[in-house]
Amino acid sequence: MTNQVTVGLDGTPESAAAARWAAVEAELRGARLDLVHVEEWLEHPPLPVTTTQAQRAWADDLLRDTAGELRRVHPALDVSTRLVDGLPPLALAHAAQGSGLLVIGSRGLGVVAGFIVGSVASATVAASERPVVLVRSTAGTGGPRDGGPVVAGVDIRESCDKLLAFAFEEASRRDTTLVVVHGWTPPPVVGYAPGLDLDAPNDMAHALDPALDHVLRPWREKFPGVRVEPRAPIGQAAIQILHAATDAALVVVGRRIRRSGFGGRIGPVTHAVMHHAVPPVAVVAHD
Repeated sequence: MTNQVTVGLDGTPESAAAARWAAVEAELRGARLDLVHVEEWLEHPPLPVTTTQAQRAWADDLLRDTAGELRRVHPALDVSTRLVDGLPPLALAHAAQGSGLLVIGSRGLGVVAGFIVGSVASATVAASERPVVLVRSTAGTGGPRDGGPVVAGVDIRESCDKLLAFAFEEASRRDTTLVVVHGWTPPPVVGYAPGLDLDAPNDMAHALDPALDHVLRPWREKFPGVRVEPRAPIGQAAIQILHAATDAALVVVGRRIRRSGFGGRIGPVTHAVMHHAVPPVAVVAHD
C-alpha cells in the first residue's frame, strides 16, 4: 500500500481544516499528502459551458493555493494534487484506495446542537474501506499534535482488531495515552428485579475487566510503549465514548463492511459519535 494520506478539498473552511490536519498526520507517518477535488459529473448540467470552465479554473486555483500554503508550513512534506470527476463519495473513496487514510471536513453547528455530517461525508464514510477521518473547522491548525489522548470505542463482543491496530498506531505516533472504552447497558432484568442486589451492575462491570484486558493483551505486547487506559463504564456506548473524548486528540470508532447493492452502512454508535464528537473522528472499516 502506498504510504500516502488523501484529503478531499471543496473550498469550505472544514475542508481547509481537514487539509491542515492531514498535513501534520502525513508528517507523523512520513507519508505523502495527496489533495483531491472532485468535480461532480451531471448528466444535464444546469450551468453553461463558460461557467463550467470557470468552475474548473476555480478548482485548479483551490488545489494550487492549498498545496502552496501547506508546502510553506511543511517544507519537507511531499504534496501532490488531483482533480477527479464523479459522484463525490464514490470518487473520494476510489481516490483513497491506495492511501493509508482519507481525511475530509465535517460541518459543525455548535456545542448545543452538535454537528452535522453532511450527506457527502456520510456517504464517503460508508463507501470507503480505508480509514476515514472527519475534521471540524474548529480543529485548528495543530492537527494530531494538539495533545490529549486517543480514544477508541470498542465492542468486545465482536472482532475489533483493525480498529485497535489503527488506534494503537495513532497513539504510538503521538506518544500519548490510548483510552479504550467499552460502554454497555445492564440487561433489563437488573432494573425490574426488586430482590436483586443493588451492587449487581457494578459487579457486572468488574466482570468485564478481564474480557477487555484479554482483547487488549496482544496489542499491549505489540506496542509496549503505549500507555493504555481501559474503561468499561455502564451506559449507552456512544455517550460513554463522547464523554471520554472531551479532551481527545482523536476518536476512533468502527464500521462493519457490508457489500450489497444497497451500499454501505454506518452503525448507530458510530453515527452518533460522528455527529457529536468535537475532536477529529476516525472511522475504521472492518469485516
